[in-house]
Amino acid sequence: MKLEVLRRPSLVRRLVILAAGWSLAVLLVTAIVLAMLFQQAALRRFDQGLSELIDNLLAGATIGENQEVIAPALTDLRALRAYSGKYWQLAEPASGGAVRVLVRSRSLWDSELKAPADIVAEVAATPGRPVVYDTRGPLNEPLRAMASQARLPGREAPVIFMAAEDRSPVDRDVRGFIAATALAFALLAAGMIAAVVVQVRVGLAPLFDLRREVASVRRGKAERLVRTYPTELAPLADELNALVAHNQEVVERQRTHVGNLAHALKTPLSVMSTEAEQQPGPLAEVVARQAEAMRRQVDHHLRRARAAARTQGQGERTSVAEVLDELARTLERIFQDKGVTVDWDADEELFFLGERQDLLEIAGNAMDNACKWCRGRVRVRARPLSPTRFSLVIEDDGEGLPAERREEVLQRGARLDEAAPGSGLGLNIVDELARAYGGALRLGDAPLGGLAVELELPRAEA
Repeated sequence: MKLEVLRRPSLVRRLVILAAGWSLAVLLVTAIVLAMLFQQAALRRFDQGLSELIDNLLAGATIGENQEVIAPALTDLRALRAYSGKYWQLAEPASGGAVRVLVRSRSLWDSELKAPADIVAEVAATPGRPVVYDTRGPLNEPLRAMASQARLPGREAPVIFMAAEDRSPVDRDVRGFIAATALAFALLAAGMIAAVVVQVRVGLAPLFDLRREVASVRRGKAERLVRTYPTELAPLADELNALVAHNQEVVERQRTHVGNLAHALKTPLSVMSTEAEQQPGPLAEVVARQAEAMRRQVDHHLRRARAAARTQGQGERTSVAEVLDELARTLERIFQDKGVTVDWDADEELFFLGERQDLLEIAGNAMDNACKWCRGRVRVRARPLSPTRFSLVIEDDGEGLPAERREEVLQRGARLDEAAPGSGLGLNIVDELARAYGGALRLGDAPLGGLAVELELPRAEA
């Protein structure tokens, strides 16, 4: 059931997904751009330090005897400590795109800064312009390197000035910034999604109110929509009110037609029956039997039409306890000579979704049948089955009814005992009205010893 609900199109889910998807996409792009900008800024500051080191080397380098390059005395202690992570070297181009080291920092010890052939070529093609690249250090640590080629006075061959520094601290700072940014943006995304959900729920609250009010009208708690709705929903509320009014009008017309038809048919049938009684004979007997059969058919179909019209109309609520109390007192008076006691029990908050007259007819016929066949005790219990259904069970302490004959008593005019009073329509009427309301009737054995009539009927909310 839950899976079916999730597959059903949802306006709230659609709005939340669209807004959340757009927000998450914007936040993701923003986070990526910020991380890239931070990395570029950190590397620019890093490259600035390398550029200053090369400038110092270029400014202080001299040429000694035999074209020997002499590096300046630098005061950076890191360049004097072996494998400290900060390195420099002076070299000259060699064959095959390689370089030959002329002078190196003590931090390099017996190693040298590597430069790919394409970097050497690019440096040679653009003298005086620094070229930045990434390489590995003596301890295989990641290095950010810079190289620039220049000519020194008194030396024919060009000199390549190279500086490098361990970039691990910068990479750690970038990773730390990305982690902090990701956490901050994740919290921001969660907050934005929560805000979107609240915004959608609040924005669609009038729509939910409209649904609840329509449900109240359907269940008989209200006659029309009375709330003031936003401009977008006000026309819909007006149309629903007009539809309810039209439906009520149609139902009233149906009831009027049913009543008119009843009067129009019953009067000629009564005349026919009276004339047949006044003129006895074979023909009169046939007319009387057929007139009675026609009257029963008219009552049957008019009752079904009336019940169907009511169930299609505005929902009405009838207190089950009030109807049972009224019927119990009435039947105890009617069968006082027999000493019948009607014991009933129903929750005060239990309501029948239909007209009072129909519940009186349904419960009244079933209880009257029980009073006729009981020895002296009838028990009636009404219990909720679900939010939309309830059961009404009528039991008696009579002789009961064999299972093979239970279907027979539901037939129109069926009477198991011709000496008993009545027309044989009681349980048939109960069955027809219950079915007209979408309910059901079942017959069984009562714990009291007699027949149990169990009805399932529509329930209205309290």
